[in-house]
Amino acid sequence: MVHQNPETSRTAGASRRAVLTLLRAWLAAVPLLGAAPHAMASPAAAPGLDDPAKKEIAMKLVSSAENSSLDWKAQYKYIEDIGDGRGYTAGIIGFCSGTGDMLDLVQLYTDRRPGNVLAKYLPALRKVDGSDSHAGLDPDFTKDWRTAAKDTAFQQAQNDERDRVYFDPAVAQGKADGLRALGQFAYYDAIVMHGDGDDPTSFGSIRKRALRSAEPPARGGDEVTYLNAFLDARVWAMKQEEAHSDTSRVDTEQRVFLRKGNLDLKPPLDWKVYGDSYHIG
Repeated sequence: MVHQNPETSRTAGASRRAVLTLLRAWLAAVPLLGAAPHAMASPAAAPGLDDPAKKEIAMKLVSSAENSSLDWKAQYKYIEDIGDGRGYTAGIIGFCSGTGDMLDLVQLYTDRRPGNVLAKYLPALRKVDGSDSHAGLDPDFTKDWRTAAKDTAFQQAQNDERDRVYFDPAVAQGKADGLRALGQFAYYDAIVMHGDGDDPTSFGSIRKRALRSAEPPARGGDEVTYLNAFLDARVWAMKQEEAHSDTSRVDTEQRVFLRKGNLDLKPPLDWKVYGDSYHIG
């Protein structure tokens, strides 16, 4: 065995410790090659349609098609019979006296505000459900609807029913299919117009028709390819009904965003519906 001089050993030990300290500092500052992806900084996922800013965009997009206005909050008081066989169409999402969602809305409002101005129409709304009849509603229902629309409780009821019946299910299905904000909106706009029943033109049937042509991202498909298939199926459904045969809310709105690759619905947004131009900056 070789015996070292103690003083030399101490000096060498100090030098090694200095080198090791510098090495550890360098390793901490430089990422290791081949490090696992989760160890590296990654950008946050883009917000979905349920993000407050994106939801506001969605409300304006739908209002541009339903009410020819971006001021969706002005539509709480809206009501008319547009001649589509669904009786009265009203409110921020087009609740209809002939499809049951208006009945559910007025029932919710009455549960929260008993004795409100619309409560007396509940029996008539039950009878006209499934038809375009105004029996028991005329002549004062439209006037009373506009009166109720001044009540914040009725406005909140409209918001809540919109979310429960249309917005939340559409966004949930969109996320399950791996779609970003634009795809989630395409689902939402479809369920607003067509509902989610069992008939061939319902939202569920439109989605099934699209799935016959393309796979969504959650199943390994390309998002743009799938959305084009979904919009094709949506246009087919719209053309089955004369009242919805103008497909500009797809052709000159949603497809515009899709062609630009704006899958996250990032402003600025420019589109047309029924020939009218709109902009969100």
